[in-house]
Amino acid sequence: MSSRAKITLAAATILSALTVWGVHVQQNQEREAMYRGVLKDDERRVAKMKQRQQEYDESQRRRELYERVQTVRDSSEDSGTS
Repeated sequence: MSSRAKITLAAATILSALTVWGVHVQQNQEREAMYRGVLKDDERRVAKMKQRQQEYDESQRRRELYERVQTVRDSSEDSGTS
C-alpha cells in the first residue's frame, strides 16, 4: 500500500472515531439536560402543590372564621319550600 493510501486510511479512521466519540458525548449531554429538566419540573410541581395546599388551608381558616361570625344557611332548605 502506498504512503498516501496509508495516510488517507489513517485520517479516515481517526475522523470516523472522533465523529463517533463526539456523537456519544453530545448524546450524554442531551440526556443530562433532559434529566435536569425533569428534576426542575418535579420541583415546580411540588412548589405548586405546596402553594395550593397553603391557599386551601387559608380558605378553610377563613371559612371557619366567617361561619363563626355569620350565620350560614343550607341552600338545600330553600329549594324545597315553594
